[in-house]
Amino acid sequence: MACVISGLPESIIAAACARSGQRVLHVDSRNYYGGNWASFSFSGLLSWIKENQQNTDLSDECEDWRKLILENEEAIPLSSKDKTIQHVEDFCFDDQDSAEGVEEAGALPKLPVFGAPAAKGVSVGSEESPAEEGVSPGSEESPAAEIPVPESAEQALGTEPERAEPGDGAEPGDGAEPAPGSGTSPSTDSAESAPEPGTTEAAPSESAAQEPKKITYSQIVREGRRFNIDLVSKLLYSRGLLIDLLIKSNVSRYAEFKNATRVLAFREGKVEQVPCSRADVFNSRQLTMVEKRMLMKFLTFCLDYEQHPEEYQGRSSTFAQFLQTRKLTPSLQHFILHSIAMVSETESSTLEGLQATKKFLQCLGRYGNTPFLFPLYGQGEIPQCFCRLCAVFGGIYCLRHSVRCLVLDTASGRCKAIVDQFGQRISAKYFIVEDSYLSESTCTNVCYRQISRAVLITDQSVLNTDSEQQVSILTVPPLESGKAAVCVIELCSSTMTCMKDTYLVHLTCPSTKTAREDLEPVVQKLFNLNTEKETENEELEKPKVLWAVYFNMRDSSGVEKNSYAGLPSNVYVCSGPDPALGNDCAVKQAETIFREMFPTEEFCPPAPNPEDIIYDEDEVEPEESGLSNSAETKPESSAEESSMVL
Repeated sequence: MACVISGLPESIIAAACARSGQRVLHVDSRNYYGGNWASFSFSGLLSWIKENQQNTDLSDECEDWRKLILENEEAIPLSSKDKTIQHVEDFCFDDQDSAEGVEEAGALPKLPVFGAPAAKGVSVGSEESPAEEGVSPGSEESPAAEIPVPESAEQALGTEPERAEPGDGAEPGDGAEPAPGSGTSPSTDSAESAPEPGTTEAAPSESAAQEPKKITYSQIVREGRRFNIDLVSKLLYSRGLLIDLLIKSNVSRYAEFKNATRVLAFREGKVEQVPCSRADVFNSRQLTMVEKRMLMKFLTFCLDYEQHPEEYQGRSSTFAQFLQTRKLTPSLQHFILHSIAMVSETESSTLEGLQATKKFLQCLGRYGNTPFLFPLYGQGEIPQCFCRLCAVFGGIYCLRHSVRCLVLDTASGRCKAIVDQFGQRISAKYFIVEDSYLSESTCTNVCYRQISRAVLITDQSVLNTDSEQQVSILTVPPLESGKAAVCVIELCSSTMTCMKDTYLVHLTCPSTKTAREDLEPVVQKLFNLNTEKETENEELEKPKVLWAVYFNMRDSSGVEKNSYAGLPSNVYVCSGPDPALGNDCAVKQAETIFREMFPTEEFCPPAPNPEDIIYDEDEVEPEESGLSNSAETKPESSAEESSMVL
């Protein structure tokens, strides 16, 4: 099986195939894992911005690859230009000249001396985030549990976790992996239990009087490796498909997670916290006693709405109109629509709203007072975790390795090989291709949507509290008709995505215009963009934006395979990121494609623990041979080796 590009769906499929004994080759023209699901350091993101603003074609090292096409064969060319990112605009709201000559701390030398020793701690994916010392997933600091994931939200992170890198040769059970039965991942914590290492929180009286520490652009550049900036902004529902897959496959051992600590609402020009759990509702000072009873009664109804179909069936109203019939106050309607269900005010049906509300409520309490988890070091860690599982079971990864075409056997109508940039033919039985690699002629009949994205670095939170270490999600309702609601996710430094005393803010919505036109009005409502010293008091109270980037990303989710022209039956197309908050679309797509290829195989069965591996008598154990890799990295039999190439 040959897999082109390493986005989340492709990485899951590759891991599932390798785990089931298939041979997997995973090639990607980029020099990093994840495609549009990747995370970057600040300098890495600047390079990505420059690359997409130039938008140049890749060099064609093998111009005569068409000579490799034999008789009774036909070439299906692939695109050499990534057109999934458009309208990239970045802005610095500080003195950009002050960063001239500033070097990124911990970066590799620009001109390394031949034969010099490699920099310590640099491995695959180190471009995206710094090497951190500390507790690895499932080390002794993590409490043991009988199930794969702890149900307690009070588990403390302790020190910074060690990054899990795909394909680095580390086996499940080596020094960086969990002890047997530790069941550490996804591990969670509350913001109070996991302050950033080496920092202490000021007392409420002190923090109220303190002014935000001034952060300069040169500091951001110097501490650029402290940033892990996602191209796609998502959270994991605690009972979502991705969490279930991470637990089932034991891939959770390669990552750690932090609770989203609060859900916010934007109402009447102000940001306020939304009570989610039963305890939050009854402790809330925002709601009257009558509103608390009304809210609890409605949420109880949503949990078993299927038992009362007469309440919602036969109505063509939207969910917003349905809420009005439930005699809820305007504030409760706003909280439910925008902060709990998080659905469109004008387009979502009553049933869609009830389903979204029930999903939110069912995810509460598994790991904390909100339904969401966020992976430390960013969403880009998740594809890398599945890439690592694939590599552990024999998958081969080639970055900076582009593919020129698919080779079609005209007699059978199936794809039989790919031709790479060096003119090599690589044969396979199945081919997984990301949508962005398909040529314009293949995608003639495809109608794409767009996602508007913005990433901001700010100096303080949109809602200051006693604790600075908050992970927040906020939905801003449409500011004008015809616009979509904007999802805002604010990350603190303890998520390992930004430097101390800064916040990383992601904004996402379906596109109607360019990303800047869609999102800048919301940014102006929530943040201070004024670079002048003299600003109004109202603006001074808002967080200051230090740096920002806007871009549009292609949304290819929901495109049917038959929309692509001339693709053989054994070529499967994976979509890029979708605008939804969760990752269910990617997991469903990966499982669907895997079951079409291997209907009798189990999808991502659990990887064995090292102590469960039984060695043959004639097989030398790693300790005796002096090798660090265990037997589970070896193909199980030659018959399985020849069964498929991915």
